[in-house]
Amino acid sequence: MKSLWSDAEADSFIARYGATGIGRDLALRVYTARLLGGDPRLVLHGGGNSSVKTRMTDIFGDEIDVLCVKGSGWDMGDIEPAGLPAVRLDPLRRLRQLDRLSDEDMVNVQRANLLDSAAPNPSVETLLHAFIPHKFVDHTHAIAVLALCDQPNGEELCAEIYDGRIGLVPYVMPGFALAKKAAEILETRPDVEGLILMKHGLFTFGADAREAYERMVEMTTLAEDRLKRGRRNVFAAAALPPALASVAEVAPILRGLTALEHDSASGMTKAQIPRFRSSPEILNYVNGADLARYSQVGVVTPDHTIRTKNWPLILPAPRADALDAWRNGATHAVEHFKSRYHDYFRRHNIRANPPKNELDPVPRVVLVPGLGLFGLGASAKEADIAADIAENTIATITDAEAIGRYHCVAEADMFDVEYWSLEQAKLGKAAEPSLARKIVMVTGAGSGIGAATAMAFARAGADVALLDRDGEAAEKIARDTGRKALALACDVTDGAQLRAAFDRVCETFGGVDIVVSNAGAAWQGEIGTVDDSILRRSFELNFFAHQNVAQNAVRVMKAQGLGGCLLFNVSKQAVNPGRNFGPYGVPKAATLALMKQYALDHGGDGIRANAVNADRVRTGLMTDAMIAERAQARGITEEAYMAGNLLRREVLTSDVADAFVFVACAHKTTAAILTVDGGNIEAAVR
Repeated sequence: MKSLWSDAEADSFIARYGATGIGRDLALRVYTARLLGGDPRLVLHGGGNSSVKTRMTDIFGDEIDVLCVKGSGWDMGDIEPAGLPAVRLDPLRRLRQLDRLSDEDMVNVQRANLLDSAAPNPSVETLLHAFIPHKFVDHTHAIAVLALCDQPNGEELCAEIYDGRIGLVPYVMPGFALAKKAAEILETRPDVEGLILMKHGLFTFGADAREAYERMVEMTTLAEDRLKRGRRNVFAAAALPPALASVAEVAPILRGLTALEHDSASGMTKAQIPRFRSSPEILNYVNGADLARYSQVGVVTPDHTIRTKNWPLILPAPRADALDAWRNGATHAVEHFKSRYHDYFRRHNIRANPPKNELDPVPRVVLVPGLGLFGLGASAKEADIAADIAENTIATITDAEAIGRYHCVAEADMFDVEYWSLEQAKLGKAAEPSLARKIVMVTGAGSGIGAATAMAFARAGADVALLDRDGEAAEKIARDTGRKALALACDVTDGAQLRAAFDRVCETFGGVDIVVSNAGAAWQGEIGTVDDSILRRSFELNFFAHQNVAQNAVRVMKAQGLGGCLLFNVSKQAVNPGRNFGPYGVPKAATLALMKQYALDHGGDGIRANAVNADRVRTGLMTDAMIAERAQARGITEEAYMAGNLLRREVLTSDVADAFVFVACAHKTTAAILTVDGGNIEAAVR
C-alpha cells in the first residue's frame, strides 16, 4: 500500500475550507479521512472512523478543547466537516473514571456535549477516540490486518510482525468497555504508534494528520508483506456441472425465494433486490470444495453483521438443464438458513437483558458455486453494499486461509453486535417509499410519457430499467433519476433484442415486478386506402411489441413467484377512434383486448394487467408547429386544442406518469383502464 498524501492537495483543503471559517486541523482531518475512506482495502460503506482534537469557540466566546469525530451516517470516502461533529472533550474524558456506563447514558452524554445540537450522533467509538491522547486518530478495517488477527494465533502473528510498535487489545464489544480497555493498554505502552483491536480492526494515531495516516498505510503494508510469505494456494475446487444456468435464469428464482414477506392474497410483497458479482477471486472462493466450512465461520469484523448477517447462504451449483431441480434445492437451502437463524436467535436471546425482538431471518449474501455471489438489499444501493462487503470478506478469508486458518469472534459476540441498538441505528428506521424493493421496466423511456413515467417510479422508490431505441436518450433520463437506474438501447419490435434486454435487467436487478409497455408511434391514413405496409408496421410496434414485452415479463414474474403488474399505454384511440387514425387506433384497440386477456389468463399467477388511456398530452416532442397544425385541423385555437376537455386543463406527461404509478399501487385492481385526458366523454369507458 502506498501513501497518497500530497502537500498540494492538503493545502487546497486548508484553503477551500478556510474560506468558510473551517480551521486547519479540521480541514486536514477531512483530507486524510477521505484518503482512507477511498480505499476499499481499508474502509467500506460507513465503516471505520476518524477524529481530531482541536480547539473551538463556544457560545460564550471561550476557546475550549473539542473532539471532532466521524458522525453516524457519514462515509469517510466523501466526508465533509459537517460529518465530524464537535464534542466537548473534557466531559468525555471524565467518563473514564466510571466503572460502567450504559449505552443510553453514553449516547446522552455525547449528544449533550455537542457544540451543535443539530449535528449527527458521534460514532459509537467516540470514547475510544477521546481516551487516546493523540491529536489525530484513524480507525479502519484493513483487509490485511484482519486476515492476520482473524487467526487462532492472531496475537502471536501480530506481535511478530509489529515488534512492539502496536498495542494489542483483546476483543471487546465496541463502546465504553472497549474504550477503557484500550486506554489501559496505552498507559502501559505509551510509545506505540497504534492499536490492533483483535478480530475488529486497526487504530493508528499521530501528532498531525499526515503522521496518523501514513502510520495506517505502513502498518497495513507490513501486514500485506507478511501475507506474501509462506502462502499456499487456496481453495481446492469442487466438481461442477458441465453446463451452468445463466445469472438471468437464476436471479429471479433467488429473488422470489429470499423475499422477506409475500402475501398473495393482498398482493403485497417485500422482496429484496439481488446484485450479482463475479471475478476469478470470487469463483476461486465459491467453487471451493470446503466452502461449507470457511464461508460459515462468521464475519471478518463484527461491524459487518448489520449489513450481511453473520454468514452467507450457500446454494447448489445450477445445472443448465435442471432448473426445476435447482429451485427445489435452493428452496431447501433457504429454509435451512432461516431455521438456523431462528435457532441462533433463540440460543443467544436467552441471556439478553432486556430480550430482543428477532430481526428477519433472510440472508443478505448468497454464494452460488459456478456463478459468483449476490448481495441482497431493499434497493440496488443497499444490495451493492452487501455485495461489496462480501467481496471484502472473500479477500480477507482467502488471505487468512492462505497462511493459516480463518477464525473470527465467537457467535455470541456477533449476536451482541447484530442486536446492539447503536449498530441498528446506523441503518435508519425511516418508512420505506411506496415502491421500495420494486423493479420497474419502462419501454419508450427516452422521452415524453416514458421518460416522465421512469422518473415518477424512481421518485416512488423503485429501481428502474429504461428501454428505448435511442440508448443515449435513455441513459440521460437514467442519470436524471438519481438512482442506480439501468438504460438499454432496445428496439422492442426485435424479439432477440427484447429477450436480451430482459436478461440484462434480471442480471442487474434480479427480476422485474412492474412493466410499463409504453413504446409506440402514431401512423395515420384513411383505413380504406392506407398502404398495407403501414398497417403492418403499426401492428408490429403498437400491438406485437406489447405482446412480446408482456410475454417476457410473465416469464420472469412466474420464475420469481411474487406476482407482478403489466401496464399498457393504450391511448384514447383504443376506445374512441379518430378520423384517419385507423393505422394507430386499430392495433391500440387490440392491445386493450390484450391487456384484458393477460388479466384473465394470469390473474391466478398474481399478475395484474391494466391500461392507461391518455389524450392530448403535451410532451417535449410536441412542437408549437405541431400543436398549431392539429388545432387548425379542428378549427380551434392552440390553447383550446391542448385544454379541449371537460375540465379545460392541459394534460402533461407527468399526469400520465402519476396514473401509471397509481395503478401500479392498486394491488386489487386488474383489467382496468385509467383515463387521463381532462375529460372526454366519448373516450370514457365507465
